[in-house]
Amino acid sequence: MINPVLLRSFCTLVEVGHFTRSADRLNMTQSGISQHIRKLETQLGQDLLIREGKQFTLTDAGQRLYVEGKQIINSLSELEQRVTTDPDFEGLVRVMSPGSIGLKLYRYLLTLQAEHPKLVIDYRFAPNAAIEKAIAEHSVDIGFMTRASTLAEVSLKPVAEEALLLVTPADVVDPSWQVLTQLGFIDHPDGAYHSSLLLGVNYPEFKHYNQFKKTGFSNQINLILEPVSMGLGFTVLPAHAVAAFPSPEKVTIHHLAIPVAETLYLGGHLNKFIPSRVKTVIAATKQCLLS
Repeated sequence: MINPVLLRSFCTLVEVGHFTRSADRLNMTQSGISQHIRKLETQLGQDLLIREGKQFTLTDAGQRLYVEGKQIINSLSELEQRVTTDPDFEGLVRVMSPGSIGLKLYRYLLTLQAEHPKLVIDYRFAPNAAIEKAIAEHSVDIGFMTRASTLAEVSLKPVAEEALLLVTPADVVDPSWQVLTQLGFIDHPDGAYHSSLLLGVNYPEFKHYNQFKKTGFSNQINLILEPVSMGLGFTVLPAHAVAAFPSPEKVTIHHLAIPVAETLYLGGHLNKFIPSRVKTVIAATKQCLLS
């Protein structure tokens, strides 16, 4: 394999056309340049230069080496630049979060990308377990979770809280236990967990969400309130999912006597370097959550 240091000396000599000036450009001695050329010729088994006093011309082999070698030197220089530069607003950032917070953050991050087109946002909605696994496997740069991690390599920091809300059809004024049991529950992937957190501390009758008849199910966070708005049942959802519903006049949001909120954690791999572009997105998400 050709040593790139020797190749750089050869290409510089061809471009400058003079041993002494080439040595000056590379901060070497003239004899050092000559040694590099001889080593290349020995390695390749080909004469690269026809020396004529202080002048030289390229052999056919030397011409071929220069043409292709220059491309390699340029590629190495570009590679070095890409590796050593760490721009704030350029490159891919992979984000995962539960659906509700994603409805708020994704639009905000798209606005950031519109301002900085070289910044590319890859946003995935996923449950906590999938987010935790993605962080541990280095397949995501930023992961938001609503529960503590069970993996030692996953580092989580609390960054916000999101209220859980009881949502009923618009004509429900008093969400008594009797009214809720008559309505039935519109279920979703976190239905059991959210209902137990909120209803468990506000209704003495509550033991498990299976006490309610199930009158619907959706795993699409932006569609869960559609059946509620049609009078088909009630549900419990995080506040950002409720705020994103496009027809708020068709439902009633009830703030119960004992409020309950989920803690939102910002997660990353414990031993992973954080590039500047990822720090930019982290700062933007924190600003969004505070707004």
